[in-house]
Amino acid sequence: MVEFQASVTDLVNEEPRTGLRPLKRSKSGKSLTQSLWLNNNVLNDLRDFNQVASQLLEHPENLAWIDLSFNDLTSIDPVLTTFFNLSVLYLHGNSIQHLGEVNKLALLPRLRSLTLHGNPMEEEKGYRQYVLCTLPHITTFDFSGVTKADRTTAEVWKRMNIKPKKARIKQNTL
Repeated sequence: MVEFQASVTDLVNEEPRTGLRPLKRSKSGKSLTQSLWLNNNVLNDLRDFNQVASQLLEHPENLAWIDLSFNDLTSIDPVLTTFFNLSVLYLHGNSIQHLGEVNKLALLPRLRSLTLHGNPMEEEKGYRQYVLCTLPHITTFDFSGVTKADRTTAEVWKRMNIKPKKARIKQNTL
């Protein structure tokens, strides 16, 4: 049973928690799963996350669900954006301060479910609208379905709060 790991590398020597179904393993002994649940630990960074995922999982590139809830993460590590098949990401109950951290997740084309509540960023004005504008493909946010009304509100909020980037006009010099 994994209990209160402070470093991702500590996971290599731990046995996974038992679930309802037995964990399937490959001939090499690696897990045949598409989910990694690292919730309820004291992780404060994801250093060596790719290497550890490769050691534990037969096909880390197929990771679809990562649960990092209830840790001590202060930012969204770019390593998470390397898992292109990621569709569920739980980051609630951490210490992520800045709403701009969400921008990193725009690189995940299949992300559909995201949790961020319980982080200091939740207190920022326009929290929900910002996330929905930044990640227009998510269908569930903080365990609530994203409605058409949510998307409309987010678009109105975006027009009122996010200044469009000005196009630079190149001047011809003679």
